[in-house]
Amino acid sequence: MRTEPVHFSDEDPNPGSAAAEDHPVAEAPRPVGQASAARRTSFITDSTDPKEHFSGWRALLARWGLTIKPSPAQVEHDERIRLVSRHWAGCRTIAIVNGKGGVGKTLTTAMLSAVFGRYGGGNVLAWDNNDTRGTLGWRTEAGLYDTTIRDLLPAASDLLSPAAGVSDITRYVHHQSADRYDVLRSNPELLATDQRLTSAEFEQLMRVAARYYRLVVFDSGNDESADRWLSMVDHSTQLVIPTLTAPESAESAALLLEALEARDERSRDLARNAIVVVTQSEPARPAELRDIILGFEDSVRDVVTIPFDPVLKRGPLRFDDLRSPTREAWIRAAAAAAAGLGGRP
Repeated sequence: MRTEPVHFSDEDPNPGSAAAEDHPVAEAPRPVGQASAARRTSFITDSTDPKEHFSGWRALLARWGLTIKPSPAQVEHDERIRLVSRHWAGCRTIAIVNGKGGVGKTLTTAMLSAVFGRYGGGNVLAWDNNDTRGTLGWRTEAGLYDTTIRDLLPAASDLLSPAAGVSDITRYVHHQSADRYDVLRSNPELLATDQRLTSAEFEQLMRVAARYYRLVVFDSGNDESADRWLSMVDHSTQLVIPTLTAPESAESAALLLEALEARDERSRDLARNAIVVVTQSEPARPAELRDIILGFEDSVRDVVTIPFDPVLKRGPLRFDDLRSPTREAWIRAAAAAAAGLGGRP
């Protein structure tokens, strides 16, 4: 049988393409559901954005099906709440520092802890890191057990063991039932010589805190040369520097910032990223307030003012007891601090 030679035209770049059209090669079957999933829209909606929140008369109208666009102030409030509600991977720390006593370190510690605890779902520790009669325990709610940091220290190894349970820390801290944070107290009845912590002891306590809490807020003492003070700064993610509307308080804050700038590179970064919180200690001192704000705004990341509120001067520190403008100011201060927590744990 004679077979004629097959000649391909120069115009046909793909010999055999006609045969391929007549006898297409079967494609490998796709996994079940792959083709349909690629074509359709998922029934699952993205829930990463929080639901819009309405308050006051807007909430009332929303119940009737009438949605009113939130005001710019409400939008800013909601963004601040989103910031303070955020959970980072790894424990974060905020140090409340000023070398002068009576400038609002304890109230700043309590109010920031309350904001982060309430809106972030707890797991916040306010740590009284003070050698000399820290008063955080005096102005906060007592827990079930009359314990302080001196009781926690010998139990640290047990709390860090694999057999320890998440509730074991309860014996050593004082839970704030409404504000949803815990307080690690110092013992104000002891002299400073009986309360000093070495750097190694601080490190051990910090490991315990990092295991049981997502955020630690330090209420610091006034001795900036103490081992526990320096160790606190070295473990801090964010510095918050409180001052009253008084020249002495502001000068002490400014001197601390200068000292941190000169200490080392990490301390310099902390100082430049710090938040200054100016609490108005009197009903109206606008000139002093303006001068303090102008004096700090070029050297730190943010300056937040807290309006005068008599609740802050004495007695228990509870977020619900504050006036509405004061609560909103502390939310703003916490949001400013939260914006700096995204760096190193």
